[in-house]
Amino acid sequence: MELRDMEYFAAVAERKHVRRAAEQLGMSQSALSKCLRRIEDSVGAKIVMRTPKGVELTPVGSAVLAHIRSLRLAHEDIAREVADLSHGRAGHVRIGISPGFGEGVVGQAGSFLLKEAPKVTLKVKVLTPAELVPAVANGELDLALTNTPDALPANMTREHLIDDEIVVHSAVDHRLAGRRRIMLADLAQERWTAHIGSFSWEALRRGFSEWNLTPPRIALESDSIPVRFHAITSCGLLGFTSRRVVRDAAPRFRFAELHVKAFSYARHLGLFHRGNAYLSPAARRFVELLKTATKGIAAEKC
Repeated sequence: MELRDMEYFAAVAERKHVRRAAEQLGMSQSALSKCLRRIEDSVGAKIVMRTPKGVELTPVGSAVLAHIRSLRLAHEDIAREVADLSHGRAGHVRIGISPGFGEGVVGQAGSFLLKEAPKVTLKVKVLTPAELVPAVANGELDLALTNTPDALPANMTREHLIDDEIVVHSAVDHRLAGRRRIMLADLAQERWTAHIGSFSWEALRRGFSEWNLTPPRIALESDSIPVRFHAITSCGLLGFTSRRVVRDAAPRFRFAELHVKAFSYARHLGLFHRGNAYLSPAARRFVELLKTATKGIAAEKC
């Protein structure tokens, strides 16, 4: 099986259509069909099935495509490592974070790294936890900092960094801000801000369900923390956010943490990367700086 044939097959698999793949590759349909037959002769099984809309992969074809994608990632790792060595640079680091707590520590670690190594370049993307792990697994990102998911792909490695408590908060002049004893039922009629799909939203929704309360009323949905914080201050809404983020923002937004009896959640933040992937010197140094930053935060809590 030739590498060129495998790339041609990947084009067909990703477009689910022989003609469209042939047009993209700049070759004839007949030549591309011959390529598919060569692969099928090599593996001794059908890899695609023709359909009225194009083609679908057989189980064998899906397995072949998975191996091709692994080879692509390995090729990209080799190219990046050779470039780092030949150009005498530390490399380009692609980092993913979930909104909230991770942004502060990644910003701190990234700033230290850029000061230490001016030739280093960084790319930081803010994605939901559900998006981050697949982005690392398929090679779009080198590293991700997010709450620990229940399951990871087999080729992923994780390192626990820190635990982060999620708390209810309001503006300091909210009617509940001065109360010493608050039950979750007291919050049932309040309006909330939320990032739907985030860990904090799922924890809030689950908490209401466990207490047989109607789902929280979301007045503002946004993945932007500043947008949510402004609404909490200006409109009397409640939020459910990282305690660290709330404390850092309290002087500007005049927040108060509401101590709700028997209602608290902690998320376990970890660092994720492909276990067999190439990590540039810059990426390894970034990991060291990130661990130092999170250790400093853990020490502050003690």
